Amino acid sequence: MKKKENYDENIGFIFQQVCLYLQSIGIGNCWNGLDSIKQKNPDFVILISFGKSNKMTRDVEDFKRKSLKKISDYEDESLKPAQLAPSAINSQPWYFKHCKDGFDVYKVKQNILKRKILKKWNGINIGIALSHLYISNQNSFEFKIKENYEKIKGYEYIGSVKI
Repeated sequence: MKKKENYDENIGFIFQQVCLYLQSIGIGNCWNGLDSIKQKNPDFVILISFGKSNKMTRDVEDFKRKSLKKISDYEDESLKPAQLAPSAINSQPWYFKHCKDGFDVYKVKQNILKRKILKKWNGINIGIALSHLYISNQNSFEFKIKENYEKIKGYEYIGSVKI
């Protein structure tokens, strides 16, 4: 299997929908980035554990998340689903910049310590956030990769969304 461009974002996008579905039918789940399989497999990316759970919801007030102002160029309530999305060590490595037809999506270039720890999960994290936006905007959600986008120092362009 050959890994293609944006494969990690795609993994996060698709499997977060699976996780949310499982949660909706009473099956708790958790992304496990530090786990590995017994046999070394170069195609292994990440593991999701799941099982019956007694507690399926949490109060939004208990979530420790960056403010909407920190994940976007200005506070926009339409980004709330992305703000509440889970990410490895709660890093929230996404940034949304408003553009003519929606948002340009960027990945935060992190400091050397965080980069070493989170490098392999940041794309998955972005995909998870995009999945939350998709589920909240299924009738209007569109994702594309533009050739012309604004370059922002400290950020890497991932794609653009319309919600």
